[in-house]
Amino acid sequence: MTRPVHFEIHADDPERAIAFYTNVFAWSFTRWGAAEPAYWLIGTGDDDRPGINGGLLKRMGPPPEDAQPLSSFVMTINIDDLEKFTEAVKREGGRQVVDRMPVPGVGWLAYFKDTEGNIFGLMQPDENAK
Repeated sequence: MTRPVHFEIHADDPERAIAFYTNVFAWSFTRWGAAEPAYWLIGTGDDDRPGINGGLLKRMGPPPEDAQPLSSFVMTINIDDLEKFTEAVKREGGRQVVDRMPVPGVGWLAYFKDTEGNIFGLMQPDENAK
């Protein structure tokens, strides 16, 4: 069986994106090597918990535009309080693009754009969501 082991975030302004993800999710960023273009490794949590780490780099083309179909994977992040993280995303310059909705028996899901125009989901587990 295969499974994802790494993700990448593409950013027009890597420092702005690093600040966003650090302030909202407390992720860590470490510059990998001295080569250009710059690449940062992303630590998303303790290695003894389920999840994957990733990387961040400068975007090489235009960001995705609003109301266009997706042509990439969307990462969904497990969080404990959707309201709290919705406010944090907005406070740090992101925006909500799909309202909170139930995923029956799983939890509450909403979609957002970060400061770079990348879409991501937030999922608050709740078996009673309906």
